[in-house]
Amino acid sequence: MTSISVLVVEDDAMIGLLLAEMLEEMGFAVCAIAATEDDAVTQAARCEPGLMIVDQQLRDGDGSSAVERILRTRPVPCVFISGEPTYLGKPKANELQKPFLEQDLVRAIRSVLPGSMVPPLLASGPPHIVPVH
Repeated sequence: MTSISVLVVEDDAMIGLLLAEMLEEMGFAVCAIAATEDDAVTQAARCEPGLMIVDQQLRDGDGSSAVERILRTRPVPCVFISGEPTYLGKPKANELQKPFLEQDLVRAIRSVLPGSMVPPLLASGPPHIVPVH
């Protein structure tokens, strides 16, 4: 099975690197980490990801707006993350509230990708926790 390329859109460099590490350990290929709305759109055009993990609120731009712009060119499954509870009433399966565990990320990815493309829930080793920034 060919690994799926993933675009991570996260303005906190440490969280972006942690997400990239987690995704690579799951068997995905992280094609880029974008920190701004414009960079996300540029990187999506460059690497044509099969999945995006997107922080809703960026310091420069908006994650939701970046996704809207990217989806105008082609469909890409997306998992949204946020440290702000403002968009959460009852969270959807593809939305994660920071902090969250690695297993939560796997579940969210499963909600947007076909089952055969998603790794099993990780059972060994210490859990990764994605913090609030």
